[in-house]
Amino acid sequence: MPLNDMQSNDMMAHLTQALDDGKDIGHYGRLVYAIVARHFLSEDELVTQLSKDQDFSDEAARGLVQQVQEADYSPPGRAKIMEYQAKQDFPIIPHAENPDEGNVYRDLDFPQHVYDHIQEYHQQKA
Repeated sequence: MPLNDMQSNDMMAHLTQALDDGKDIGHYGRLVYAIVARHFLSEDELVTQLSKDQDFSDEAARGLVQQVQEADYSPPGRAKIMEYQAKQDFPIIPHAENPDEGNVYRDLDFPQHVYDHIQEYHQQKA
């Protein structure tokens, strides 16, 4: 069921479908997917999803998930995802011409600690 929760965001639906199809979504596609999906899937479910990438082993997937969890990355905004997308061939945001595409905060409900982490970051920055 949590996998379905991500389908309300076109980018995450696109990445999930690409993984289900066994496509290589690229380094940054996997990174974005892991950072966002870790809030919706168990660790094992996330590893299983990432391992569907034709060029990514189960061991590599587990390592990426562990790295993302330890660093406690906040889901990236559209601008950062566009930067990532420019560094690889696979389109992370399927309809990049639409300025609303790639905004995970618009379509997905994250746990409160994600919003608290972002607010704390902005307060420290100020």
